[in-house]
Amino acid sequence: MPKSQIPVLKTNRPKRNTSRKLVFVLLLLFVVLLAVLFFRSSVSRISAIEITGNVYTSTSELLEQTGLKVGDQFFGTSSGEVVQRLEANKAIQGATVDKQFPGTIHIKVQEYPTVAYELDASGALKAILASGTSLAVPANTGVAVEKPILTQWKADDPLKAELSEVLSKIPNELTTDISEIIPNPTPSFPDQIRMYTKTQFEVVTTVSMLADKVEYLNQVIETERPGKITMLEADTYVPFIAEDPDENAEPGAGQ
Repeated sequence: MPKSQIPVLKTNRPKRNTSRKLVFVLLLLFVVLLAVLFFRSSVSRISAIEITGNVYTSTSELLEQTGLKVGDQFFGTSSGEVVQRLEANKAIQGATVDKQFPGTIHIKVQEYPTVAYELDASGALKAILASGTSLAVPANTGVAVEKPILTQWKADDPLKAELSEVLSKIPNELTTDISEIIPNPTPSFPDQIRMYTKTQFEVVTTVSMLADKVEYLNQVIETERPGKITMLEADTYVPFIAEDPDENAEPGAGQ
């Protein structure tokens, strides 16, 4: 009878996956250790916050609104969140945040443009921005003389915000002659205003019509003598002093 062969028993070899898992676990622990050490070190903290571009809003006020503090985690707050917080301020039109590792954060803000000025109850000068916000003018800040002064307006008058928005959309060269704007509401025109110009004109119009009528205003100012201009549903001009017919008469006429 032929002899039967006994099968050779295979020896159990360690799987390579076990060693790979061990290496992965060690690497993971090493990364975690480095992360813990990094976030506990001063390198991961905010060391300086710089804010530029603000004229009427104080740096301390803006810094508080950012929610950032020196010593906070550098990666603790996203740039987008800081921008949203700043733009919630009615004086801020936009902002950019530049994080420079390690530790420095540069913030540049853009305030809404100045469209007019006003004097508060104490006589202090305040700037009115395109958003309708009124802010005190710092002593070292120059005043744009081509901007009108708003007088007799209540602080909470919604028409003042509407007027500010309208003024922001009108080119500067069309408003440089306007020196003063006063509210003058009537039952027919609740948003009526009265304006005075540097060239001695008195102007009656409305907030809602101003943008469409301002070109007519400048045409009259450039070609006529001082008078009263009404720019409502119809436009009229009446000089304060009637034209003397003898002014244009030729010398010797009628003799």
